Amino acid sequence: MFRLYQMPGWGSAMIEAQLAFYKLPHELVESGDVFSEPAARPNLEKLNPLGQIPTLVLPSGEVMSESAAMTLYLADVAGSDALVPGPGAPERAAFLRWLVFIVANIYPCFTFADVPTRFVEDGEAAKAFRAKLDDYACKLWRMVEAAAAPAGPWFLGQRFSALDIYIGMMSQWRPRPEWFADNAPKLAAIATRMQARPDMAAVFARNFG
Repeated sequence: MFRLYQMPGWGSAMIEAQLAFYKLPHELVESGDVFSEPAARPNLEKLNPLGQIPTLVLPSGEVMSESAAMTLYLADVAGSDALVPGPGAPERAAFLRWLVFIVANIYPCFTFADVPTRFVEDGEAAKAFRAKLDDYACKLWRMVEAAAAPAGPWFLGQRFSALDIYIGMMSQWRPRPEWFADNAPKLAAIATRMQARPDMAAVFARNFG
């Protein structure tokens, strides 16, 4: 059984959705808020030195961090190309590019901005730092919007993939669904479709209500 250390509405939602999609046996372990609960981060750091969510413990006991790595690994375990286009698929290159783009560029905007005082002094400097990161995230999302298949219904076109799970979950974070509706309508439509899918709706509701 897989063991996913998670918090509802956090980055673990993308991995929880994939575990559910593949029907892989798994247990959800609530880690606690690593930013506000004193014991949460030290406890998680015993498994993942970064103290970050998601952290995935494999049936073998091996620990994985990094959601992109988990995404590729779970597809291999499931023996399925339903969420990750296989090596021969024409969508493979675009999938890999934008998966890594999202986790390497957009996701860190939240990592750094959620608690800016880890990097800059408290006060006006912290507020300005967070504002710049939020603005930069909007710029990056516009790039993703431009790359989305023009006719949809999914990011890669007719093919649903893990990218749509990321978009559907992360669109609930800053800059919030209203911004996507106004500034990234293709991504907003993808998010709405993903959240309504019968194989996604329960996980989305558990994480975001």
